[in-house]
Amino acid sequence: MEAVLAKYENQINVFSEYLEDLPDTDEPVWILGECYDVKTGKSELLSDVRSRLWFTYRKKFSPIGGTGPSSDTGWGCMLRCGQMILAQALVCRHLGREWRWVAEGTQPVEYQRILHCFLDRKDSCYSIHQMAQMGVGEGKSVGEWYGPNTVAQVLKKLALFDDWNSLAVYVSMDNTVVIEDISKCLDESLSGQRQAPCPLSHFHATSQHPLDWRPLLLLIPLRMGINDINPVYIQALKECFKMPQSCGVLGGKPNLAYYFIGFVDDELIYLDPHTTQLAVDSETGSTVDDQSYHCQRNPRRMKITSLDPSVALGFFCKSEEDFDSWCNLVQQEILKKRNLRMFELVEKHPSHWPPFITPTKPEVQTTGAVMFCFHFISPYTALYLL
Repeated sequence: MEAVLAKYENQINVFSEYLEDLPDTDEPVWILGECYDVKTGKSELLSDVRSRLWFTYRKKFSPIGGTGPSSDTGWGCMLRCGQMILAQALVCRHLGREWRWVAEGTQPVEYQRILHCFLDRKDSCYSIHQMAQMGVGEGKSVGEWYGPNTVAQVLKKLALFDDWNSLAVYVSMDNTVVIEDISKCLDESLSGQRQAPCPLSHFHATSQHPLDWRPLLLLIPLRMGINDINPVYIQALKECFKMPQSCGVLGGKPNLAYYFIGFVDDELIYLDPHTTQLAVDSETGSTVDDQSYHCQRNPRRMKITSLDPSVALGFFCKSEEDFDSWCNLVQQEILKKRNLRMFELVEKHPSHWPPFITPTKPEVQTTGAVMFCFHFISPYTALYLL
């Protein structure tokens, strides 16, 4: 009966996509920093969307914590969106923004390694198991619905166990990105290579200590209104999708999470995790059947004004030059042009704030089972930690 219901649900989703073809418009379509003309570049646009890793509800995976749920249907949508925004950062990190997925095609080894990080197994770095159990430390029980900020905090903690991707994750607070704190995050990730933090060159061009850069995922949780999004923020939100560093936005509607990847006119374009699929059974190091990890239908859209005001913006800076460029774009498009700013970008840690705590591997709390994290030694070998 469960299989019949899942098949019926998927058929409904497929049918709804046929009703949501892209509009015939002269307005540009922006997807994660890339601009498309629907009339002349629709195939390229759809190829770009299909190439994004798509994580949805899954069922029949091993019980979380040994005795917990074996499906995340109904509660894991924001966790799946968190997986998507992180996966986009990893794709940019290893394959580049220009990489495109081809069904049945041969993919780079790094692509398979990225997929293995998200399999629904307790020993995958960013699996639903790891995210749900790490969420216990954020006050969330396994099976409880998450908001954008909580997912951002979980990703920040899990990234500390991931040696292969070597990703620094910075989560802003109080709508403020602090350059000094980002510098400390990067310095901690390279501890042992130098004795003191090195400032970022965007604000300290005369620094005599060059920064050893680590790929950086910036997550900026925001509340852009009380019950609905304040219209004054809409143009700034659009500008974020235009930035080459854009990794998308976590958000949605109350208790319905979506991964937003762009916009056209007054509509947001998103990937929807609310489709239940069977968990993919793949041994560590083996090739993953990836057909169900790419949405091969037309992307969904919703009015920007329907967006819940609680979101988290994502940006990926592979190099220090990327970060410098992002800072300049924020200054020009977010800070100087807006009377009511979406967020702030400051150099120094505010004096009235508590001291910044450099991220370190947390004490792991689980629901009765040992928590495993791994990184790849080679494409076919995994080392289990903890």
